[in-house]
Amino acid sequence: MGDSCCNPLSIGSIIKLIEKTITPSPYILSLRIGNNIVEDTSNGFFMNINHQIDYVCKKLEANKNLSQGYHSLGFSQGGQFFRAVAQRCPNPPMLNLISIGGQHQGVFGFPRCPGDNVTVCNYIRDLLRFGAYETIIQDHLVQAEYWHDPHQEEEYRKKSIFLADINQEGTFNELYKTNLLKIRNMILVKFLKDTMVEPHESEWFGFYKQGDTSTIIDLKDSDLYKNDLLGLKQLDEQQRLKFIESNTDHLQFTDAWFIENIIPYLIG
Repeated sequence: MGDSCCNPLSIGSIIKLIEKTITPSPYILSLRIGNNIVEDTSNGFFMNINHQIDYVCKKLEANKNLSQGYHSLGFSQGGQFFRAVAQRCPNPPMLNLISIGGQHQGVFGFPRCPGDNVTVCNYIRDLLRFGAYETIIQDHLVQAEYWHDPHQEEEYRKKSIFLADINQEGTFNELYKTNLLKIRNMILVKFLKDTMVEPHESEWFGFYKQGDTSTIIDLKDSDLYKNDLLGLKQLDEQQRLKFIESNTDHLQFTDAWFIENIIPYLIG
């Protein structure tokens, strides 16, 4: 949100770090959604996530460099977007799914805005306040599509066009589970001092108890896990579900932390 594929101060610096750390330097595709950086940034706010997933799936399938498999690395909302890719588009095969600060149970609260997007974020706050589950907002506002209101759980399950779907909270899709179980590992990074994601436990599939924003239900106590709707319980029992912490704010980590915790999953 508020970033682009090719920002030298963010994604660009991660690419350089990976190229410097892994020998020989791997092939890296930094996904751009749109024809240029301006469109890529805008689409992070206003392009229907389902359309983004379709767009990415076609790009991955057409890329011969990825035909034998690839590791996915999603930052913030990119974490749950890449999970949707794994669930919906098993070809080419995703190897390790790495979610760094992804909001897998959604958010309930809109944060401070990164970069120069303050006006955009204020506009989005107004739209979410107006009605996150109104059809026109669901169709055109990315953040509404993973907005999870614990006080309107039934409304969320019925009208969320993205998150409720990929979390099997509407019609059960067996392929979502089958496809997710094809990955080697799912790596979930949670930022313990996160001021962007509310609640930050969503980064490990935790979320508020229905109707109670003072109580968090952890993944293993959730129906999603107990009923194994996505295969997360199976991944966990097979030690393929990895939980990593960073005692920092959202997406704030050092090169040394990244090399120690993430690079091993990008090799082989």
